[in-house]
Amino acid sequence: MPRFAAHLNDAGITLLGDQGIVYREPGFAFLEDDHLITGNEAFLRARINPHRIQHRYWSDLDTTPLAERRFSHLSAADLVSRQIEQMWAATDGSETELIVAVPAYMDAANLGLLLGIAGELGLSFITLVDAAVAATRREYVGAVPVHIDISLHGTTLSRLAQGTEVQIEQAETLPDCGVHALYDTWLNAIANAFVQESRFDPLHTAATEQILLNKLGKWLALASKQETVQLEMEHAGLTHSASIESLSLIAAAAPYYQTIVSKVRALYRADEIPAVQITDRVARLPGLAQMLKAHVGGEIFALEPGATARGALARCRDKQSTGSGVSLLRKLPWDQAAFSVERPETDQANGNAPTHMLYENTAYLIDTSPLVVGSQAQESGRFVPLASEMPGVSRRHCSIFRLNEQCIVEDHSRYGTFVNGHRINGSTVLQIGDSVRIGSPGFEFQLITTEKNHGA
Repeated sequence: MPRFAAHLNDAGITLLGDQGIVYREPGFAFLEDDHLITGNEAFLRARINPHRIQHRYWSDLDTTPLAERRFSHLSAADLVSRQIEQMWAATDGSETELIVAVPAYMDAANLGLLLGIAGELGLSFITLVDAAVAATRREYVGAVPVHIDISLHGTTLSRLAQGTEVQIEQAETLPDCGVHALYDTWLNAIANAFVQESRFDPLHTAATEQILLNKLGKWLALASKQETVQLEMEHAGLTHSASIESLSLIAAAAPYYQTIVSKVRALYRADEIPAVQITDRVARLPGLAQMLKAHVGGEIFALEPGATARGALARCRDKQSTGSGVSLLRKLPWDQAAFSVERPETDQANGNAPTHMLYENTAYLIDTSPLVVGSQAQESGRFVPLASEMPGVSRRHCSIFRLNEQCIVEDHSRYGTFVNGHRINGSTVLQIGDSVRIGSPGFEFQLITTEKNHGA
C-alpha cells in the first residue's frame, strides 16, 4: 500500500509521496453561499472578498461554531476537514496510508480532533510525528540545534536534544509572529513605494490589493538576492511601476524578526554553539537568516522545500499500524551523515559585547569579576542591591561578567532572568542594546557600551 507524508503548516500544507510534493497550499478557506473552497483558490480571493475568508482554522482547531456570521454554521474542524479532503484529491485516490508531521502548538485535544476528522474521511493515519523532529535528519556534532518554522500566525522554535536519535527538548511558539502579519507589513511598505513614485495606491481597491498580494512572493525572492526590487503591476489597462530598497522591506519586518531572534538567543546557554536549522519558508524571508547569523552566531542551515514531510516519510516508511491507536513520535533515529559544527574564531554575535550595565542612572563596568544582582548584598565582590519587597527577586538572583570576549548573564534564581522579555535557559550571551529584567513587574537593566577614547 503506498504511503504519503503530510506536513501541517498552514503557511503551506504539504503532501509528499515517492514522486515528490503533490500538494502545497496555504490554510485559507473561502465560502460563497454553500460552496467552500480551500488552499490556493481561496488565497487568490483573500483581499477581494475578505469577509468570506477564514485563515485561522488550523491554529484554532476545535468544534466551536465560528464567530463570523457567514461561517457561523461551520467550525474550524469543518474547514480543516474540507482542506484535508481537497488535499487528498491531489493523489490518485487509491487506498493509501498517511504519516503526519504536526506543529508543536497542537495539543492533545487538537490531535484527537484531527484523528477524528481523518477517521470520518476514511484516511489511514499510521503515525503522528513532531514536525521539528521529522525535519532534523542529521546530528550537528559539537552544537545544539534549534529548528525554526513559520506558519500563518506564529513562529515555532524547537530546541532539540541529540544522542543516538533526535528528540524534542523544548518547544516555544511565538503567537502573532507569522507570515500573515509579515505580508500585511510588506504590502503596506510596497504600496507606499507606489504612492510615492507613481501616485498610484494599490490598496485603494480590493482588486489591486489582491494583485499586490499575488506578486509579493516573487518580489520577496528578489529582495533576498538584490539591493533594489523593481515593482510593476498592471490594472485597468495601465502599467504602474515603482522600486523599493530591500533594506526597506527588512526594516519593515524588523519588529517581528527581533522577537524571533531574541527568543532563539534565550534558548541557548552561553557556552553552547548554535546550529540554527530553518525551513525553506524561513529562509525565503529577506534578511532574517542574516539577522540570526549576526545576533545568534553559530551556523545557519537552510532546509529544502518539503524537508519536513520528506524526513517523516523516510524514517517512518516501515512503521506498521498497531491497531491500538495512533501515537505521537517525539524522537526519531538519524538517517543522514552527521555534520560537525565548530565555533568560528571570531563569532559575529560576540563582537557586539556591552561594556557596562545601566541601572538607575549608574553605569556598572562589566569585567571578569562577576557583577551580582539581587536583594541581599554579599560580604565580598561586586553587588547591585535591589529592593527586597519586589516579588520574584532572589537574594543572589543573577550575575553578569565577561568571559572569552563575551558578556554573559547567568541566572541563579528559581524565578528566572529575562532578556528582551524571554526567560533564559540558565545563561546566555548579552549584546549591546539588550534589556535584562528580574522580578515582577520587575527591575530592568540596559546593556550599553561607552565610546572608546570619548570620540577622540
